[in-house]
Amino acid sequence: MMTRVLAVILGGGRGTRLFPLTKDRSKPAVPLGGKYRLVDIPISNCINSNIKKIYVLTQFNTASLHMHINRSYNFDIFSNGYIDILPAEQTLTSEAWYQGTADAVRQNLRHFADRDIDYVLILSGDQLYRMNLNEIIEYHVSKKADITISVLPVEREKTSGFGILKVDNTGKITDFVEKPKDPNILEEYKVKDFSFFNNSKLELEPDQNYLASMGIYVFNKKTLNTVLDNDMPDFGKHVIPSSINDYNVFAYPYNGYWEDIGTIGSFFQANLDITKKKPEFDFFDPNAPIYTHPRFLPPSKLSNNCVVIDSIIGEGCNLCGARIENSIVGIRTNIQEGSEIFETIIMGEDYTEDLNSHGPEIKLGIGKNCRISRTIIDKNARIGDGTIINSKENSPNEDHENYYVRDGVVIIPKNAVIPPGTII
Repeated sequence: MMTRVLAVILGGGRGTRLFPLTKDRSKPAVPLGGKYRLVDIPISNCINSNIKKIYVLTQFNTASLHMHINRSYNFDIFSNGYIDILPAEQTLTSEAWYQGTADAVRQNLRHFADRDIDYVLILSGDQLYRMNLNEIIEYHVSKKADITISVLPVEREKTSGFGILKVDNTGKITDFVEKPKDPNILEEYKVKDFSFFNNSKLELEPDQNYLASMGIYVFNKKTLNTVLDNDMPDFGKHVIPSSINDYNVFAYPYNGYWEDIGTIGSFFQANLDITKKKPEFDFFDPNAPIYTHPRFLPPSKLSNNCVVIDSIIGEGCNLCGARIENSIVGIRTNIQEGSEIFETIIMGEDYTEDLNSHGPEIKLGIGKNCRISRTIIDKNARIGDGTIINSKENSPNEDHENYYVRDGVVIIPKNAVIPPGTII
């Protein structure tokens, strides 16, 4: 059955809430976990589920995303699989960029004409989760659904960020509202009977009284062509609500960790959670690995009594006499003697620089005797000796020449140079 499934991964919009990480790249291209990119998550879920016909729709700051996908994923000529990138483009019928999630798919329907495709699976390119996609497809078929939406229970305070829905005792969706804020509507959508979740073995918290759309959809191919035969721009706001009365639209109960990487705060916490002894999302699952670009880097080197506690160290790093706690150190990172790193995400470097060379005075990576906590350091940053960075959770958002503050986290942008002795 999975050979008859086409996966469409949405490359996201401008990613303004993840700025400055999205200043020069799209959301799916944001580095994750020391060596990956966000887009590796949905692609890996597809590969692990034997879905090997994949399109990635892109629009904003696409160069690094295109380069990463092209370097990372190539199926052999005998598998009939492919990962193709479909950037926004002008055609004889449209000169506009994608106006929303539904419009992005609509503008590319002509590319989905494969006769062997019966189902179209639509995924987001900026979510962190591990899902056996076979199960949602099998659920969709067993329910004889036209459209299936993956859902998870959420607390009331989170409802304003999701599409919230009602279901009957079979799992069929009877109503849908996008990002509600009206208390009367919230009361109306409060779920009192979770019986349709019984077979999912889902452990519900007492205050999880609402069903939220995860933005993961399965469409019968014919249904998708029909529901997009209009100018409605968005799935959640327009297409799904308008389809409920005319089609069999079912909710698939998801049982597992899921995080929408929509803000700096959520990105920061999701990454730090990976460093825990029992993280919610575990990259060490041998049955469902996360794939990425193979770089053939040497093992990391830790010297001069380097201390590492509850942290992740990427390949090709050179750590000398540093102390690192609850942090992620990305590929090729240099950290020099006497520096202390706490609750920090270092995204690493795109190339290796010899610390003993006669190049720039401030070398790539972290200099000597620095103290850095609660910070995101983007790629190829140069942090001078003696720098102190110490962000506070309640700090207001600020923009500065060499750094930004978002959601109480300091962000050192890509290619930034921080002079020695700087205090932030």
